[in-house]
Amino acid sequence: MSTPRPSLTLSSTVLDAPDAAELADFYRRLLGWEAVQDEPGWVKLLPPGGGSGLGFQTEKAYVPPAWPASPGDQLMMLHLDFEVTDLETAVAHAVAEGATPAEFQPQHDVRVLFDPVGHPFCLFVNEEAPGEPPAISPEWVAEQTREIAEQDRLTIQDAVAPDPSAPTAPPRQAEPDTLT
Repeated sequence: MSTPRPSLTLSSTVLDAPDAAELADFYRRLLGWEAVQDEPGWVKLLPPGGGSGLGFQTEKAYVPPAWPASPGDQLMMLHLDFEVTDLETAVAHAVAEGATPAEFQPQHDVRVLFDPVGHPFCLFVNEEAPGEPPAISPEWVAEQTREIAEQDRLTIQDAVAPDPSAPTAPPRQAEPDTLT
């Protein structure tokens, strides 16, 4: 005998930050969404047409993830994907609002950026969207892929089931905050 499944609706995806209000303000400017809750340590944004939103929670012990990650790094637990029609314009807008492009870009039609506290997010062009693809060659993508492989980056397999015989990486020193 099974228990009936309760009604579940995704309300929001919540991002931790040193200051919920500051990070929420970045995403408010980036997306044009409005705050529907704004309390000390908690802000929730919703899109104008409805649907699930983004929540922001103050977490004083927040540590930004490393992307791409190496063994011993704080791993990214999730990231946000935003579909855009013009990748170049969307990247310029995100940077103007406070985002930082990642050094490693794994695909020609996707841009990885970091929000002001280091959460990775992606801007991508739908294959069916009109316009020319960004001017990044397949050779550049292959070169980036080779470079990351040479740096012995952490794989999904290693993150899920690490080799117990492999030596562990020493703890990394925190880098000074360079975002202002």
